[in-house]
Amino acid sequence: MAAERSPQLPTSPPPSIESRSWLHRRFQAWELNPTQGWFWVAAVFGAVITIAFLFGLGSIGLVDETEPLFAEAARQMIVRDDWVTPYFNEATRFDKPPLIYWLMAISYQLFGVNEWAVRLPSALSAIVLTGLVLYLLQRHGVPAFSKRPSPRYGRWLTALLGAGFTALNLETIAWARVGVSDMLLSGCFGSALATFFLGYATHQYHQSHWLFGFARQDRWFLLSYLFIALGILAKGPVAIVLPGVIVLGFLLYVGQFWNVFMELKPWRGLPLVALLTVPWYVLVIQANGEAYTRSFFGYHNFDRFTTTVNNHGAPWYFYFLVVLVGFAPWSLFLPAAIARLRLWQRNLWVKKPRSSQLAIFAASWFIGTFIFFTIAATKLPSYVLPLMPAGAILVALLFSDEMTRLPERRGADGTSEVMQRGREGLKIAGWLNFGFVLILAVAIASSYRWIQVIEDPAMPDFPLALRDSGLLFWGAAICAEVAIGIFLLIRQNRRRWLWSVNVIGFVALLLCVLAPATALMDQHRQAPLRQISETLIEQRLPNEELLMVAFEKPTVVFYTQRPMLFFRRTRSTFRHLQEFSLKQDAPDTVLILTQPNRLKRLGLVEQPYDLVEEAGSYVLLRVPKQTFRDRLAQGIGP
Repeated sequence: MAAERSPQLPTSPPPSIESRSWLHRRFQAWELNPTQGWFWVAAVFGAVITIAFLFGLGSIGLVDETEPLFAEAARQMIVRDDWVTPYFNEATRFDKPPLIYWLMAISYQLFGVNEWAVRLPSALSAIVLTGLVLYLLQRHGVPAFSKRPSPRYGRWLTALLGAGFTALNLETIAWARVGVSDMLLSGCFGSALATFFLGYATHQYHQSHWLFGFARQDRWFLLSYLFIALGILAKGPVAIVLPGVIVLGFLLYVGQFWNVFMELKPWRGLPLVALLTVPWYVLVIQANGEAYTRSFFGYHNFDRFTTTVNNHGAPWYFYFLVVLVGFAPWSLFLPAAIARLRLWQRNLWVKKPRSSQLAIFAASWFIGTFIFFTIAATKLPSYVLPLMPAGAILVALLFSDEMTRLPERRGADGTSEVMQRGREGLKIAGWLNFGFVLILAVAIASSYRWIQVIEDPAMPDFPLALRDSGLLFWGAAICAEVAIGIFLLIRQNRRRWLWSVNVIGFVALLLCVLAPATALMDQHRQAPLRQISETLIEQRLPNEELLMVAFEKPTVVFYTQRPMLFFRRTRSTFRHLQEFSLKQDAPDTVLILTQPNRLKRLGLVEQPYDLVEEAGSYVLLRVPKQTFRDRLAQGIGP
């Protein structure tokens, strides 16, 4: 008689009926074939970064007033063959360290001096950061409180969601498509924190996988130090101060400070940071002395944190609004994603293995960055850009836990209750999501009535052009459809799929409304300046001065590749022109770029001048030197 076989017990409970969707089956297939999984993840990742960062990157001109400052300073490094001191318009520019200029200059030499080359470093920074978030979540994106191990395919889903949320938000897309240093700092900052956690979580591999004398954990930590050094060269001391504060707070919270301090080996990492950063600072101080230290370390770092600079002050709740709008729609899920972590119950996290602490690390990253810049006196929307990846990780873990959850019994530590509260939080967040999108749809639809009251001297016809373009209709229609989709998912108790309708709606808005609206704005705001710049290249006489009166548009300096004089006030313009008229060796004419309503103040209504070009709200005039000499002889002053 054959021996009786004992029935084989399943190692894990069967998935719920709802989890047997095409998406889950697809991820389970990838679990069996990791190569195929990485191929499809790479395909989705490529589509996301192309839509968010690369599509139409150079399709519009540079945007005044900040972007051309960086673009021209980078070009000047090549022209002057000076890679130490940045210059703009024949004057030193000490606002930022040199890394962004170096990268732009290299991009120029590879692809030519154009808008695409200007913005490529920012786009690449966003791509690298998004890729690291993808890898980080694929390795360590595990459920926070589940008693049973997460299905391996859950990490594929978490990784894709995290990468998507990192890339598909207005704040990241805006700064990844602008040639300034903010996205570069965010990329270095986020990459330093991501590689730190990868090293922290690979503690168990500390004695294995050696390469060039470094263990796997050591390599991650050295990469973290490298990104910190690059951040210091991109923005300054904040790139080491803020990550240090975040890591310190996290390690103290989980009770791992001394252990990880020894693993970090700061006696090896900090010299590497100094080796990569100090030489340039020494060279630039040698070349410019106290002028650099007072401007960069004093005004652009210490003063910006302690006092309000350039009238960039804001109330304490400013960054709540910036995150709400800039990280929408994912910002609506952040309260639920953070609340479910139960930060006040520290023991829940201290007992967990390192690889399961990503959620609390992302919370430290998000909260630390938010508090740091809220305390700072000077406030700008771009300052909280570095916390967007942390928010994306938190929201991705929230949705992933819901997508892959299995039935569980309540544990003694209340973990089941925690997960239930997370689901209730997701329900509330879903209704907030619905309300936000619905209000947005109504606001866009009603803008037909009030949009014409918007006044911008640089583009007076833009509001009416936007209204007549039909883009507002499509924006309202897309938002209304997204709101309907959200409502149906909530009513059908399928809240875990809310991310899908939001992603579809966001991409539709980006491609069908925001991109065309940006091109329309460029046509009205920046195209006239490019047209005038082309005329200047053709019509400007040798040694003829160019004055820009009543405003500053640095794009003209970049596109003409010629210096000019900026005058905000009519009085200072008069003084300069009268001094110019008395110079015997000065050219016989001067070019003045201004607006028509300024001609009377300059006394040029009835005076002889040539209208060289008129474009948009700007006029370019050639005025004889004799005109101002006659005014001086008549005793006519400013």
